[in-house]
Amino acid sequence: MAVSFPGFTENKITVSSDDGSIEIAYLVGGSGPPLLLLHGFPQTKAIWSQVAPDLAKHFTVVAADLRGYGSSSKPHGKTDHSTYSKRSMAADQHSLMQALGFDQFFLLGHDRGGRVSHRLALDFPDSVLRLMVLDISPTLTMYEGSTMAFAKGYWHWFFLIQPEPVPETMIGANPEYWLKNHMGRHAGTGIFSADRWAEYLAGASNTECMHAMCEDYRAAASIDLIHDRSDRATGIQLKMPLKVLWGEHGLVNQCFKPLDDWRSVAANVTGRAVPSGHYIPEEIPGLLIDEARDFFR
Repeated sequence: MAVSFPGFTENKITVSSDDGSIEIAYLVGGSGPPLLLLHGFPQTKAIWSQVAPDLAKHFTVVAADLRGYGSSSKPHGKTDHSTYSKRSMAADQHSLMQALGFDQFFLLGHDRGGRVSHRLALDFPDSVLRLMVLDISPTLTMYEGSTMAFAKGYWHWFFLIQPEPVPETMIGANPEYWLKNHMGRHAGTGIFSADRWAEYLAGASNTECMHAMCEDYRAAASIDLIHDRSDRATGIQLKMPLKVLWGEHGLVNQCFKPLDDWRSVAANVTGRAVPSGHYIPEEIPGLLIDEARDFFR
């Protein structure tokens, strides 16, 4: 079941990386200043189907699949997990926007896409004019601030980083059960339309995709932390305006202080809790459209 993005064109572009040629799948539509949308785990660019068409009235919207997700390439991870480091995944998306002719752009990322967005803004600060992230605090902050409540609620952070092929094999035994348990415990499954759910289930059922998603988390618990600690040691901060929105019913709100957390790594931070759980683009798309339009305009 194809997820509909009225007025958008679907395409793929090949970018070069240390892991060889990577195909990045994307949708583009609208007119105006460029805005890149990056999805979270275990999802795809389909999360933006209720948001992108309205934003396309004001922006040239690019909704891309991250490396390892959706219709993008899914290379097998290296032993140091660098294949799915946020640095590698961010470079893919920067190359995509450059290839489309956008040297500078706005950036909005949810969940894992927010973490890729954070790294993209750090590594290519002249390209990202404004940044919005959804329902996350910085990765290093969240790992270093782990509590019993966080570990119980986000147990997948610690499950998915187990050595290959432990989580891949266990999830592969019943992908649909796992997906319903994972996504349902955060928001129930009723917020996901049949076409979007089918796309997410297809990803969880694909062995290459599931491996890539595990590697995304393995990288976050290893090489990404090395990169983050290096930035903090040298005092590198985000300079562009950053807005963070997080769900008032979610675990980030219970366990962290997103504004304080982001102000430790960025110079210009605003944001607030919103009446949602974790899946903001699908739970409250109208509110997100208004927030994004106002912030990026």
